[in-house]
Amino acid sequence: MDCPVCKNAMVVLELRGVEIDHCFGCGGIWLDAGELDLLIDDVEKSAKLLDSFTIDTKCTEAKRKCPICAKKMLKVVVGKDGHQLLIDSCKKKHGLWFDAGELEDILKRAKLDSDSKIQTLLADMFAENPQLSETGNNQNQ
Repeated sequence: MDCPVCKNAMVVLELRGVEIDHCFGCGGIWLDAGELDLLIDDVEKSAKLLDSFTIDTKCTEAKRKCPICAKKMLKVVVGKDGHQLLIDSCKKKHGLWFDAGELEDILKRAKLDSDSKIQTLLADMFAENPQLSETGNNQNQ
């Protein structure tokens, strides 16, 4: 599967028994439909988070294509006050795209990872990857 941002091939990584697609080029994460539920491991909390997503109809940011169906995804606002995030969601419900750091930020702010297991796993998987660090440094220059 190719990254919807930089078009690099993504790799499949297992996180807490859930296979996620990760792009080492830009650091983004693709979660297929239902994988966010599995990561959170609490149907009620997951449903509450997903229900809080609102479509941003005024966003001028370029729409990305779903890596599964290749249709333009919706821009979705996560969060209600102050610091909001904009993520991409497939119109056909194939999954969600998180730019680098967005998944961790959402889980932290929504307090959906009280034991920090997901945060620790994500940090272990992505923060210590030298290829990802080099790419991130090059993008900031």
